[in-house]
Amino acid sequence: MSVTRAVNSGLSDINTVHEITMVEAVTLALRRAMTEDPTVVVLGEDVATNGGVFRATENLKTEFGFKRVLDTPLAESMIAGISIGMATHGMRPVAEIQFMGFIFAAMEQIVCHAARMRNRTRGRLHCPLVIRAPFGGGIGAPEHHSESTEALFAHIPGLRVVIPSSPVRAYGLLLSAIRNPDPVLFLEPKRIYRIVRQRVVDSGKGLPLDTCFTLRQGDDITLISWGAMMHETLQAATQLQQRGVNADVIDVATISPLDMTTIVRSVRHTGRCVIVQEAARSGGIASEISARVAEEAMPWLQSPVQRVTGFDTPMPYPRHEHYYLPTAADIVRACERTLGVI
Repeated sequence: MSVTRAVNSGLSDINTVHEITMVEAVTLALRRAMTEDPTVVVLGEDVATNGGVFRATENLKTEFGFKRVLDTPLAESMIAGISIGMATHGMRPVAEIQFMGFIFAAMEQIVCHAARMRNRTRGRLHCPLVIRAPFGGGIGAPEHHSESTEALFAHIPGLRVVIPSSPVRAYGLLLSAIRNPDPVLFLEPKRIYRIVRQRVVDSGKGLPLDTCFTLRQGDDITLISWGAMMHETLQAATQLQQRGVNADVIDVATISPLDMTTIVRSVRHTGRCVIVQEAARSGGIASEISARVAEEAMPWLQSPVQRVTGFDTPMPYPRHEHYYLPTAADIVRACERTLGVI
């Protein structure tokens, strides 16, 4: 059953869509949210007529009209500013920044206004805004298209940062982000937009924000990651299992605020921890998790926490991306270090 056919068959029933990609899951969630709530609007560069660079908003203009799906000028600061104004006046905008590398022009609006709105007005105004942005490397894109700078925004109080790692979580987390009364930065790992397929039920049910998801259970080691790197992490867990090592695999999903309860519980159980991120090594989310684990689970650790990360350099041009991105083999080697194998 195609995405379009599933939705057009009527939202009153639970519509099952078999084996869809992450980008199709994003489209499905947007369509569901816009059908259920007339205050949800979509805006951004090329999102209406062309359906966005990655076609995540394809056909939404045809279905909901030009007043609810808006093409904007190439002006990220304007996109964020207009969205904040709409959000504080009864709308639920979903704004797309075409690539995360272009988001810096909108940072003043996001950091100084969207994230502070509830606090600044002492609760009189809130800002139910979602900003979507494809991010990360691995697709052979040019400069400014492959950054993983999620840690910059995770540092901002009042702003949620959510990163799905699969079609199922993209659908459920995006619905919850749109329904949330405060701003959410929803980062979509474009490397896995189309390489992963899952059966997604278009039930309209959201997944919880601020919560980690345990994808595999094990007693020997805890593997922690988010976004596209979850797939290398799961590959590493499978390779370890073939050697008799069973891993707890945790998908952080919401990197701000962090669900440290789930993480610490797992590390206390296994006694060992490896954290995987695509972003540069210094000052990243892996560093924050490592510090919190040291604070809250030190007596249970049987060896130092290991981090597997990108390098403290800009993402290379396409020819050398594979040198930068962590691999399953890198993760296995880190696990061997913390297990004392090497």
